[in-house]
Amino acid sequence: MEIDYRIPTALGSLGWTVALVVLLALGDRLPEQDRWWIWVCVTGLGLGIFAYFYIPWLLRRRDKAEGHHAAQHEPETDDAEEEGETGEEPKHGSQ
Repeated sequence: MEIDYRIPTALGSLGWTVALVVLLALGDRLPEQDRWWIWVCVTGLGLGIFAYFYIPWLLRRRDKAEGHHAAQHEPETDDAEEEGETGEEPKHGSQ
């Protein structure tokens, strides 16, 4: 079962955005040793935005690769059809 990738990606990004806004709203009340959490939120938000645009590209690329793979492994034509009714090898090019 596949789900729409946009929903969890958007919700995750929204969560990081809310956390970032809360930390920024705390301002000077946020202890100095805990300010690194701001960068954690920025990183999470950045990765969420990246994923939102990367996943469709990845899915298109996988679909294209599957189509290419399927085309390479299609059943080959019957040898008798290629040789013709006389049993001779087909001639290629001009003589």
